[in-house]
Amino acid sequence: MGSKGISRRRFMGRSGTTLAGVVFGAPGLIAASTPTGSSVPASAPPPAEAAPAATRILAEWAVTVRPEDVPASARREALRSILNWTGVAIGGSTEPAVHNAVAALQPYAGGGKANLFGRRERFDPLRAALLAGISSHVLDFDDADLTNLIHPAGPVASALFPLSQDRHISGADFLHAFIVGTEVEDRLGNTIYPSHYDMGWHITGTCGVFGAAAACGRILGLNREQMMWALGLAATQASGLKIMFGTMAKSFHPGQAAEDGLLAALLSAKGFTASEQAIEGKEGYVYAASTHHDYTSLTRGLGTNYSILHNGYKPFPCGIVLHSILDGMIQHHDEKHPAPADIKSISIRANPLVLQLTGKKTPQTGLEAKFSVYHAAAISLLRGRAGVKEFSDEAVKDPDVLHLRSLVQVDTDPSVRSDEAYLKVTMKDGTVLTKHIEHALGTLENPMTDKQLEDKFRNLAEGILPPQRVNVLLSQLQHLPELPSAAVISENGSLR
Repeated sequence: MGSKGISRRRFMGRSGTTLAGVVFGAPGLIAASTPTGSSVPASAPPPAEAAPAATRILAEWAVTVRPEDVPASARREALRSILNWTGVAIGGSTEPAVHNAVAALQPYAGGGKANLFGRRERFDPLRAALLAGISSHVLDFDDADLTNLIHPAGPVASALFPLSQDRHISGADFLHAFIVGTEVEDRLGNTIYPSHYDMGWHITGTCGVFGAAAACGRILGLNREQMMWALGLAATQASGLKIMFGTMAKSFHPGQAAEDGLLAALLSAKGFTASEQAIEGKEGYVYAASTHHDYTSLTRGLGTNYSILHNGYKPFPCGIVLHSILDGMIQHHDEKHPAPADIKSISIRANPLVLQLTGKKTPQTGLEAKFSVYHAAAISLLRGRAGVKEFSDEAVKDPDVLHLRSLVQVDTDPSVRSDEAYLKVTMKDGTVLTKHIEHALGTLENPMTDKQLEDKFRNLAEGILPPQRVNVLLSQLQHLPELPSAAVISENGSLR
């Protein structure tokens, strides 16, 4: 059975445009510099004059693109992304990371204008953006773009929702700003991935701040020059390290990106200046943040090809490269129900990213377990599900999980896609169980349906919001473009 198996079940029980005289994407307009795989040494980046005026081009597009220019398919996917983000923000609101952050910041909160999803406290919009980003990412259950490993919604939605409670934002304007922000951050990511990621940067934090700045700048009505300053202020704040994976600090990254992006937009609106070549200039962001980059990714198809259409959604709250493995192990459990004592070995052949990102052999906490292929394979084979409880502090101490974890062998193969896996479970009686998962559930080739996203939302909100409020909130999110004010989403998503 292929990857379609789990998608047939109720998974939640288991778990060239013209702009300002520039033709984007026109042949010869933009010279690619040091594309991925080039032999040019890291110590010799291409000269800055080879780069396009990327900061100006992106700023021009961000302030002038009209809602009617965006295709219906991109608007629909953005709605799905916002709905998914809201669910995971509510679901993450009770996690220790959020409790700790609220406890640290509340003494300094003063009078708060902005609600927190799933909580009673109110904060100023900047701190609310930080906390929303932490809450929405701590479960590692948010959306993801497998072309660059960015979680697009986190930094952008986390900034826009608090801003919506300080400035009047219609649902339609909110949706459009969200699309602008995710487009900017994804294009930055495509330009510097994979070398940026390989250097140790967490790309959601580092590129997400640009998306938050562009989205909030759009809402604040920045002109082209101010938007360039906002992108420059975003560039100088960009941060986030992969070494933080498996700790609370990982969820801090999209929160910090949201807060810093909102701050960048607010400052630039009042005339606070920044370099107008912050992205492409020598010693600018791209130059400093990657050893190999492709500037054509910044502007090719801008205004025509929307990155939100590459979005994927997680059926499991952990690193996305684990999802094909979880899918296959759950199928093994459902079909054979192998007893832990009868299993001799568990073998996995997967893309090298699996060990690079999730190679923790002995996770000690639930957060670490989200980045352990060994834990993921063991717990899903044992329990036949991979929900929030399967990546908890309690789950990593389960004796049967510890036993099965010791039997897992992982071999990497670059010919295996990042959403693919080959699995083999060998029993002590000689029986061999095999699975080939071609595409994990939640990817473009095997997408989650609207119903599955709705089920995920309800599951995450259950026990946090009253059932009737969950129904109201879902309806409002599904009809966001029709809402006079987007602030009602934050109000209904909080505790009163």
